[in-house]
Amino acid sequence: MAKKNKHNSAGTQAILALEKAGVAHTVHPYEHDPHSDLGYGLEAAKAIGADPRQVYKTLMVSVDGKLVVGVVPVDSKLDLKAVASAVGGKKATMADATVAERATGYVVGGISPLGQKTRHTTIVDESVLSHGTVYVSGGRRGLDVGLAPADLITLTAAKTAPIGRD
Repeated sequence: MAKKNKHNSAGTQAILALEKAGVAHTVHPYEHDPHSDLGYGLEAAKAIGADPRQVYKTLMVSVDGKLVVGVVPVDSKLDLKAVASAVGGKKATMADATVAERATGYVVGGISPLGQKTRHTTIVDESVLSHGTVYVSGGRRGLDVGLAPADLITLTAAKTAPIGRD
């Protein structure tokens, strides 16, 4: 059963999507440090005490002009060629931050693969399948949610592929 939390998290679209689907999840609020030099994802992993290989970041990519969501571990980089290949495209570039925010309804650093304003083709790094629980943004900076990889894949209608690299 979904766990509710009183840390101003219940209102995010990601949390609402999990609750609506009846997906078991945990909510992990933390104090976001705007001066952290770790980057959003590694900061989240450290703050919630999770292995960075289990914490996933959500990145928006433009593949041949179409927005695609790439989800990779926070200690990895997104392989743009692999994302393009995974969706049958030729050329991929990182989407402009403003475009990503408008398309998802979230702010950079808080973009969740769950509950986005518009559903986009989503590719999750295949490493997700090696974990019992993974963590993704809960829809704002300073909020992650833990859930089963299968639920993440189902809720986002994602395909898995080797899109992360060291």
